[in-house]
Amino acid sequence: MRWLIAAAAIAWAGQSLASQAKPVGSPADFGYQPIGADEKGIWAQADDIERELKNSKLLVRDEKLTSYLTTVLCREVGADRCKAARIYLVREPIFNAGMYANGMLTIFTGALLRIRNEAQLAAILGHEFGHFEARHGLAGMRSQRSTASWVSWLTVVSIGAGQYQDFGTVFWANHYRFSRDQERDADFRGIQDMGRSGYRTACASQIWAGLRNEADATAIARGARSLKDSPKGLFASHPMDAERMLYLADEATKVGIGNAFDGETEYNSAISHLWPMLIDDQIKLSDFGGSEFLLASLATNGWTGPLLFARGELYRSRGSPIDIQQSAVYYREATAMPDAPALAWRGLGLSLARTGDRPGAKLAINEYLKRNPQAGDKPMLLMIAGETQ
Repeated sequence: MRWLIAAAAIAWAGQSLASQAKPVGSPADFGYQPIGADEKGIWAQADDIERELKNSKLLVRDEKLTSYLTTVLCREVGADRCKAARIYLVREPIFNAGMYANGMLTIFTGALLRIRNEAQLAAILGHEFGHFEARHGLAGMRSQRSTASWVSWLTVVSIGAGQYQDFGTVFWANHYRFSRDQERDADFRGIQDMGRSGYRTACASQIWAGLRNEADATAIARGARSLKDSPKGLFASHPMDAERMLYLADEATKVGIGNAFDGETEYNSAISHLWPMLIDDQIKLSDFGGSEFLLASLATNGWTGPLLFARGELYRSRGSPIDIQQSAVYYREATAMPDAPALAWRGLGLSLARTGDRPGAKLAINEYLKRNPQAGDKPMLLMIAGETQ
């Protein structure tokens, strides 16, 4: 059996080297066409996914915001390289982004809620572009295919020899280690581009610090142990957040920050119109602790009318008597702000109705309907207020 393992190790090493071989040229080059059956195949799959996404209800069709995202990517990687990319914003309230072999780059709305400035956005977009330019998707597909083939073949041979062995653990662990190395490579490519483009490189590490703090807040609210440092084991596709936070911080000092730009004002201006949707989607995840943390982190420069309204919505959604009373407090604070959304009066009216304050509920609902006379739920609100249409 030893000869079998030795032969497999030699063959695996050769196969791994072959699977990592890169076609000629860069996929970011103007007019680039995929080379070889594997790359053509993975491009065709990405083209199919892109066609489906264009017709998806989850696609956020916001030309101005998409243009801003593209501008940030072009600053990050350069005007010539970024021409190969097409950015799509997908309505999913989780932190994620991805780039496909054909140049399609997707970013989830949940990522926008957790990003605090343009430099952090550039770090994420630059990371995904690094995957694209290094053809990590192609290499990963070949590694996965090769791993499955070798595990199947060696299992059959070992059974035939009457000496069954579990080759899957070793071979799949090697595949996922390769995946983690790809993630690190994309991180380093992204932060190098940040340094060249003038973005504050320290912001890349801060993304992962924020996600770790959010994980703590989620756990505390649920009375559970935080999983932020729980080892993901041999089959983790990404490095742990703590590792990424540390090596990106270290790399930032090596790259240097110079005359760095973080673009907090520019970023907030670009996405502020989406905040109601982003926060509403987040609240619907029923993650009270994480949502409260995100709202507080957005309010580091002070609570605004929209943020106080969102906090009222969060507490009202949890629904306990104490939460309903607290939600009314936040709605009242929101209505006192010059930038209060009309929905703050609606929320106040609904909360006061739940606490039994009918006169207060009537006043708040009437004020909301005065500000939004075409409200779709007007009949229901008038019934709560004790009036008829």
